[in-house]
Amino acid sequence: MPRTADEIISQAEELAARFEAYEPDPGNVQDAAALRKIRQAFLARAEAERRLTKAVGIARNEGHSWASIGAMVGTSGEAARQKYGHTATKT
Repeated sequence: MPRTADEIISQAEELAARFEAYEPDPGNVQDAAALRKIRQAFLARAEAERRLTKAVGIARNEGHSWASIGAMVGTSGEAARQKYGHTATKT
């Protein structure tokens, strides 16, 4: 059903007025503090993983075995090698 330009403008003005007059319900506004804590924890975990990966590389370059490294991170040597082997090179 075709609409006239006047009908479209009228509806647009009505929607604009509703948008400008909108007041959020204070009882329905959520605090984002919990989401900020999640983000902070994620960033801390990412930094810890970066430091761990670097430490594994240093340990391998110093000649430590994957079994020893695995013991330090609570896993098997093979699991440690699979997780960190691409970033650590033994000289």
